Amino acid sequence: MARIVMKFGGTSMAGTERIRRVAGIVKRQQEAGHEVAVVVSAMAGETDRLVNFCREANALYDRAEYDVVVAAGEQVTSGLLALHLQALGCKARSWLGWQLPVRTDDAHAAARIEDIDSQALLASMAAGEIAVIPGFQGLDHDGRVTTLGRGGSDTSAVAVAAAVSADRCDIYTDVDGVYTTDPRIVAKARKLKYVTYEEMLELASVGSKVLQTRSVSLAMKEGVRVQVLSSFIDESAPPADSIPGTMIVSDEELEGTDMERQLITGIAADKNEAKVTLTRVADRPGAVAAIFGPLAEANINVDMIIQNIAKD
Repeated sequence: MARIVMKFGGTSMAGTERIRRVAGIVKRQQEAGHEVAVVVSAMAGETDRLVNFCREANALYDRAEYDVVVAAGEQVTSGLLALHLQALGCKARSWLGWQLPVRTDDAHAAARIEDIDSQALLASMAAGEIAVIPGFQGLDHDGRVTTLGRGGSDTSAVAVAAAVSADRCDIYTDVDGVYTTDPRIVAKARKLKYVTYEEMLELASVGSKVLQTRSVSLAMKEGVRVQVLSSFIDESAPPADSIPGTMIVSDEELEGTDMERQLITGIAADKNEAKVTLTRVADRPGAVAAIFGPLAEANINVDMIIQNIAKD
């Protein structure tokens, strides 16, 4: 028997039918004998809708009140998933961020998790109850609701997994694992069985959309084993234990397991990059500052610099 935290993103929770499918996936994991907690995102597009409400109400909105509004999306899906699980005969209840509680700092709209009180959660899971937790939200020291910033549900899931000492954190997305490159661009892209934390961080930082960088950093810090797999599977599919997703693990776990392990894990593509070539730049002090100073003042991020001596 394992203790597993399962996380489902917005596309997995987009509507009644998909939530019912998620409930079936969760039920199969519990029937396999595991203790289960589930972290959910808001329905796809719901957070954007709530953000627009805030902007329409007050263009200079107070971030604390903004958090109250946008945290509602995950609250809805956590309650709905708990109801679907109960309809399937499972013991289930929702645990909102303030009920655990998930303690954060007071940086509203971009809060960082400081601690999760897991005592009541562990007791609930040990009693055979499925805990459904809204991602993305927490509670600051003044008792006000906070949110972790966009994409924060992955971070919530990893933090919960660390707090309950889970055997792994299964993150269900619309892809069935981490590939050597984007399979929508390269047909021969190959799914990877294992990726190290450092490799996943590098891939995420340069454009891979599979996992949020912040969640991978937390998993590496806390030693949480993360599995990436798809929630868009047939209802008759086996539990995640036997579904070949991609495991994100430490270097130490992979040492000695694959003598011919590849030197290059994957290639990430980012379409939000522009290449600028400058020629005939004077070779004198201050020339580089004259180029990059104005870019910095305009808040333009320079990702890579290549210098060479070449003729026109």
